[in-house]
Parts: sequence; structure tokens; C-alpha cells
Amino acid sequence: MSTAVVGSANLDLVYRVDRIPSPGETVLATSFTAVPGGKGNNQAVAAARAGSDVTFVVALGRDTAGDRLAEEAREAGVRVLDRRVDAPTGSAVITVDAAGENSIVVDSGANASLISLTEGEREAVAAADVLLLQLETPLDTVLAAAVAAHAAGTLVVLNAAPVRDLPAALLEHVDLLIVNEHEAGLLAPAASSAEAAAAELASAGRSVVLTLGGSGSLVLAAGGSPVLVPAHRVEVVDTTGAGDTFCGALAAELDRSGVVRRGAAERPGPDLTAALVAAARFASAAAALSVQRPGAVPSIPTLEEIRAFVADRR
Repeated sequence: MSTAVVGSANLDLVYRVDRIPSPGETVLATSFTAVPGGKGNNQAVAAARAGSDVTFVVALGRDTAGDRLAEEAREAGVRVLDRRVDAPTGSAVITVDAAGENSIVVDSGANASLISLTEGEREAVAAADVLLLQLETPLDTVLAAAVAAHAAGTLVVLNAAPVRDLPAALLEHVDLLIVNEHEAGLLAPAASSAEAAAAELASAGRSVVLTLGGSGSLVLAAGGSPVLVPAHRVEVVDTTGAGDTFCGALAAELDRSGVVRRGAAERPGPDLTAALVAAARFASAAAALSVQRPGAVPSIPTLEEIRAFVADRR
């Protein structure tokens, strides 16, 4: 059981504020912390804490921020394949208001240097059961990883965030697409509803999980019917990293379930709709735990915490 993540890592500079400032406005922070983040890093740690054996391919600067991110990911159980480059480690400035909503500005830094894949990185991707990708690294690298994974029979999961146009050459290698409402609206602008957007994005035999914030997630397995998975009602402290926690936990649960790449008839797996719905329920519980805590990586729950939360909610 293994998951590979190819993606970004940032040092998050988090400012707690009463309200997120409007353009031209200055507000005083009530607190400040510097914590590990970045979509790839968040998702790798989330998958590892959710029980998967995770390998993370990432570019980091030759600086103290890079050392810290690599060390803390390894402490979370992630095998880190880190390129060290002559650029500052990626960073993000995050403001979080009293309701837990956030505003984020990212400087890619070393993440922009993750160009193509080395032979060792390709081998790590091909050896995994699940590959989890995002879009905070160069698109050519995302495509190279998806192609290598697809050729090896690895299940390819793409979280299309930050949203951008997705080339057909990439989508043809994606088995599961994870998007939120905003991303779905941009990728399927003609769709009149979440169900219609999911159906459009699920063309060519692809499965889709469309997250709906507090309303839960819409699961549409390839060839199946849409299923709404409700969210858990909890008191929100900070939404930073909740979507990444969802993606990482979902990948780990799919890895555990034995779902296989589409078209892999020689390797039959469990019923796809049932497996995706179960994974979305598990991921929803993980995300519900994460929003009750501050920070991205610091808020990500363990497998034991997720299972205890689910048991308490029954």
C-alpha cells in the first residue's frame, strides 16, 4: 500500500486577524506563526498520517526553511525525495479571520524548479499504487508524473488547484479529478449545477469528486450516478489546509481499498462508486478534524483520530 505525491512545499507565514483586510487597509494581527505548508506537502503528510506509505517528490531551497520542511515531513512518516536548488524555499503569507476563513498569497520559490523528473523520481512514481498531484508546480512536471504513473498502472489522482486550464494530454492520464466548487465553475463554465459540472468533468471514463465546503462532496464514479456525501458539522477555527487534508486522506483510503486504474481489466478492484463514496466519507472526517485546529500541517489528523471521530459520529 503506497502513495506517491509530486508537488510543492512552502513555509506558511500565518497571521490571525479579526477580519481579512480590504484593498488599501491595514489591520493588526492577533498572533503569528510560521508552519509547514504547500499543497504537495500538506497532502503528502495527510496521506501518511491517514495510514499510507508515502513518497514525496519536491524541490526545496538550500536554506533553513527547506531543512525544516524536509525534517518535519519525515517526522510525519513521509519518505522525502527532495531536490535542493539555488532558490529560496517556497513560502506563503496567510491571513486567517475570526470565522476561520483565509486569504493566501504564495511565492513559488524552489517549487518552480521542479522541472521534469529524474529517473529515480520516475521509478518512485511508477512503484506507487496511487499518485496524487496538484498544480503548484510546473505543468510539464505534473504531466510527466501522470504519464509515468499511467504507464505503470498506478491510479492517478489530480487535485486541480490552483485552478488553470488542463490540457487534454494531462486529462487523458487522470483517473480521478478532485475539484472544489470554484474550480469546477472555471473548468466547466457552461454547467448549470454541481451535478452538471461533475458530469462534464467526468467525460472519457474519468471519476470526479467535487467538494462543496460545508455541504459535503459530490462523488461521481466513472459510469456511475452522482452521490452526495454530507459534511460533518463542527466548530471552525481555521480552514487552511482542509482541502489538502481531504485530498491526502482520500488518496490514502483509496490506496487501502485497492481501487485500480481505469482500463486495468487484468487487475479487478472493488466497486468503484462504493469505494469512492467510502473514501470521501473518510476524507470528510479528516477535513472536519483539521478545520477545528489552526495551521495547515499542524492541523492534519492521524488515522487513529479519524477513526475515533467517525466512530463517535455513528
